[in-house]
Amino acid sequence: MGGQIRAIPGAVLGWDMTAALAMASAMGISPRAVVELLPVIEAAMVRKLNEEREGRRDG
Repeated sequence: MGGQIRAIPGAVLGWDMTAALAMASAMGISPRAVVELLPVIEAAMVRKLNEEREGRRDG
């Protein structure tokens, strides 16, 4: 999902969910599973990416 990130200077906001759902569909993943799991996964990734960005600025 690296190329499908919604961001502003200095922070990642989330994923492009339209692209994420299209990719999941192309991979044959159940849409029901995607809508249940993707928001949780997205939130964890956004936190981690922003923590890493913050660490690079401090270091």
